[in-house]
Amino acid sequence: MTQTHSISASQWTDNEKLIFRFFFIFFLLQALPLSVDLFKLLFGFNWLYISYGNIFDLTRLAAKFIPGTDSLVNWLIVAVIALIGAAFWSRSKHKNANYNELYYWLRVLVRYRLAIGIIGYGFIKFFPMQAPFPSISNLNTSYGDFTNWKLFSMSLGIVPGYESFLGAVEILAGLLLFFRKTATVGAVIILVFTGNVFISNLAYEGGEYVYALYLISLALFILWFDALRIYNLIALERPTQPNGFKPYFNNNLRSIRTAAKGFIIFFFVFFYGFKTYSGSRHNPYQFPKTKGLPAAAGIYNVSEFRINNKTLPYNPADPIRWKDVVFEKWATISIRSNRPVLIDSLNYERIFTNDQDRNYELAGTGGRHYYAYQLDTTNHALVLANKNFHYKGERFKFNYSRPDTATVILKGTNEKGDSLYVVLNRIEKKYSLKMSRRKALKL
Repeated sequence: MTQTHSISASQWTDNEKLIFRFFFIFFLLQALPLSVDLFKLLFGFNWLYISYGNIFDLTRLAAKFIPGTDSLVNWLIVAVIALIGAAFWSRSKHKNANYNELYYWLRVLVRYRLAIGIIGYGFIKFFPMQAPFPSISNLNTSYGDFTNWKLFSMSLGIVPGYESFLGAVEILAGLLLFFRKTATVGAVIILVFTGNVFISNLAYEGGEYVYALYLISLALFILWFDALRIYNLIALERPTQPNGFKPYFNNNLRSIRTAAKGFIIFFFVFFYGFKTYSGSRHNPYQFPKTKGLPAAAGIYNVSEFRINNKTLPYNPADPIRWKDVVFEKWATISIRSNRPVLIDSLNYERIFTNDQDRNYELAGTGGRHYYAYQLDTTNHALVLANKNFHYKGERFKFNYSRPDTATVILKGTNEKGDSLYVVLNRIEKKYSLKMSRRKALKL
């Protein structure tokens, strides 16, 4: 049985007890993985090979009763449950429980939940995968064709050192939360750091503002424990008594506590960190991993374009004729034309295993249509499928030839059965972002 003792333990007033009952239930529900996605996630695990994406998904689990993206409606549901629960608690025989002890254990649960959540994001930044360096297609897309969120993400992606620094700050804050004596410092770091993330998501129309606010709320709860003492000491410069509540554990509970803490730190820090490092080197999650046409990566000018044996001359206003084509290192082709693009604007953080689900390269991007392709090098065939969910069913079937290293010729049909003949000539283009910034650029 757990025993506790306290030095000058504060007495709880009736109003404080009433408020505490509400917040106890509220933060208890928020910290537990009561999500509609829980069983889907657990049963979707390959338990013989847990990926860093599986662990990341675990770190994001929070109270969620409505499927889909995070919503503040879930918070409202939790608040209603907490309000009803507090009312029943106030009428029960447990209304005079040891509130100091309950406060301690709730704070432990919230500390660990917040630590796991912030570390989950920390490692995918520390090994810079969350915001990768822009693709060739992105580098050849007009500035005005990007959403605010995509511009923000690419701006971070071009400075991987800074992205790693941000990840290190998150990991440090999470580590501080694992220990009671440093938890307040960790909470302050998270309030400053994640507060900036929250504002950035609002300013740049990102999809993570609800989850950022969730982490902020947990950090505020942890900080509140010492907030008045810090205010008295620093702002008012008054003598301040430290917290006097000290938990006491018998031998069995001390062993269980040590084992549980050790497992959590091992799994969510060392094991997850190793998995994320390995993933950053062999399988970064934002771009597809399937290799594309060998030695074809680059941007190509469309020197000739025929549809149904009719040659279309270059016309920047033509929605049918292609302007240029990009072959990525992976199995993606992007085509720029004057045909409007319905932008895929789903921009909350997801780690997909399958290439067809990895949509970072086109998310938040207009001006180009992106196609995943299947490559048959034996028959020199390409089958293209539009990756944008707004254009499901749009496909091209081509046979390709490469008369020289700088030319690709495509012959085939589109989804309407129209015949196409396209001649592509590689443009030898240099990108200043990939060149040294300390020396003069030679373009």
